Amino acid sequence: MTVETKKWDIVEHLDTDERIALFLEAVFEDGDPAVIAAAIGDVARARGMSQIAKEAGLSRENLYRALSEGGNPEFATIFKVIRAIGYDLTVVPHGSAAR
Repeated sequence: MTVETKKWDIVEHLDTDERIALFLEAVFEDGDPAVIAAAIGDVARARGMSQIAKEAGLSRENLYRALSEGGNPEFATIFKVIRAIGYDLTVVPHGSAAR
């Protein structure tokens, strides 16, 4: 009996707003900018890269390049994509800074 395997892809599991929100929350808690950009790319792929690029006012190719491994997207690009995937960025006090 042969067992078939395939590469695991997070995009297959980002199928609800709740899963996407939890995924992004965990990634932002980690705080690694490269991981955050890659995760935003994963969510964009899950939502449809062409549609997200259109809504963000970017070309699909530029969006793929910016969010790929080794990409270094500008903050404006990240902000546009976050909005296009249906989320907002907010600022909250961190740790002991909360008063």
